[in-house]
Amino acid sequence: MPQDHRERDPESDTAGVVSRCLAGVVDAFVVVGIGLAVQVAIGGVRLLVDGPPFRVPDPPSWLTGVGGWVLAVLYLGVCWAVTGGTAGDRLLGLRVARRAGRLLGTPRALLRAALCVTFPVGLLWIPLSRRRASLQDLVVASAVRYHRY
Repeated sequence: MPQDHRERDPESDTAGVVSRCLAGVVDAFVVVGIGLAVQVAIGGVRLLVDGPPFRVPDPPSWLTGVGGWVLAVLYLGVCWAVTGGTAGDRLLGLRVARRAGRLLGTPRALLRAALCVTFPVGLLWIPLSRRRASLQDLVVASAVRYHRY
């Protein structure tokens, strides 16, 4: 039986802006859930130490913003460095890696995460790029491709 020996274009399986945005929405919900779990845990520790009543902490808004940014960067960076995908990426069948296909490594993954959280509009470069790369991908030499888990 003849086989098709055409080379596959590596850019053809690169994820577009819609898939990446949907994965980002899922990941935002995950980060909010983790943040709420942390606040409930702090309230539980406070209950054990101080006694009743149970109170969830109400930090100042600047602390919530900084804490949320740090939490999001750590969540994204660690997931990309260790497995190549967050919960949102896995749900949508995406994998974040170096252009050659290897995992990003911790420093590169954390830098990419910081850029994604700080400048999410970098995704708008994807439709304009021949490689379907976001600005974050260009800075850290990464690619987001469809992947079967």
